[in-house]
Amino acid sequence: MLRGICNRTRSPLEGSILVAPGLDAGLYDAIVTARAVVCSSGGLTGHMQSLCRGRGIPVLRVDQADLADVVGEVTLDLESQSVVIGAHARTGASGPWAAAPSLDALGSACAVIADLRDIHTINACGPDAQRVDCFFIREEFLCLAAALRPLDSLHGGPAGIEVYGQAVADRLCAFADALLPGQRLVLRLLDLRSDHAAGVTELAPVAVEPNPELGLHGARWLLGSAAYRDALRAMLASLRKRLGEDARRVHLSVPFLNDEREFTRLRTHLEVPSDIPLSAFVETPAAVHATAAICAAGASELFVGTKDLVQFYLAADRTNHLVADSYQPRHPAVLDGVRRVVESARAAGTPVRVFALGADLAHYLHRLPTPDGYMMCTAELRQVLLQGRP
Repeated sequence: MLRGICNRTRSPLEGSILVAPGLDAGLYDAIVTARAVVCSSGGLTGHMQSLCRGRGIPVLRVDQADLADVVGEVTLDLESQSVVIGAHARTGASGPWAAAPSLDALGSACAVIADLRDIHTINACGPDAQRVDCFFIREEFLCLAAALRPLDSLHGGPAGIEVYGQAVADRLCAFADALLPGQRLVLRLLDLRSDHAAGVTELAPVAVEPNPELGLHGARWLLGSAAYRDALRAMLASLRKRLGEDARRVHLSVPFLNDEREFTRLRTHLEVPSDIPLSAFVETPAAVHATAAICAAGASELFVGTKDLVQFYLAADRTNHLVADSYQPRHPAVLDGVRRVVESARAAGTPVRVFALGADLAHYLHRLPTPDGYMMCTAELRQVLLQGRP
């Protein structure tokens, strides 16, 4: 059980229970300071709920009609998924994790992080932290942590573009300083859906799309933005100036692409220097079938984004709790897609990593060919690293 005072504002309140109808990018600061979240909508693997999972912040969902009653001091019973208003009870750690497989089975691990604190959390896990050879960060999370509004900055002309590039570089330099020898950062380039952008944009125009998940974001948006190309150039120049040779520890990854043509066009459009590793995030069925061609096009590495892949294979919105029963990360079609990616990448000699939720990791280890490593969120990976320690 867990007890705390409710925070019904959108502002951060350290150690509170955040109460909101749903989780969106505008709640980032309030989420990362919360002990737990109570909401009435959203799927288990939505972007903001994934942030909660990474931090070990439990999320309890209640009916919309009951949300208004969640006020003052409350006690959350995480096992029964219930809220008691004003009750006093024994408090403890957040919800249970699935039993962790052995670290040897995990291979070289990649930690999916939200901010600098997550790197410190992983690297404080003792000698086994060396098994984590990379940290994967979404650029939009860097922006949110830095109170940076991406579209407003990129819409602000040369000065705003330069500020954006320098701000991202500032965060990455701080991250690089926290790395252990042999570790690296992988930056997933900006992938801000229009519905998420609307909550963190004040000045720039934001498209209103009927289906933002399938809309203008990821590689599609990046290919049309000259401002982002210029910001990326400023960011990379700052990294080279400030980090020197250590700038090579920062790699880039293309989000939400369908095939090798998009990968090649994007590398050219963004003018990514040939000595900077550019990997690809495989999270659509089209990218699954184009894996061999993406490798041949020069992808330095592949990351299999199972959270999006599940929703696209099964037509089950991962942010919609009403179709949670249809969202099945162990579905045979999903496993077949992941298997195709791993086998094609290994045949091409391209490193490949698969994202896994803690509850699904053992199943993936048993049912899939061995990738080069697995990606996990911070809290779940920390459990694997610390298993067996007193």
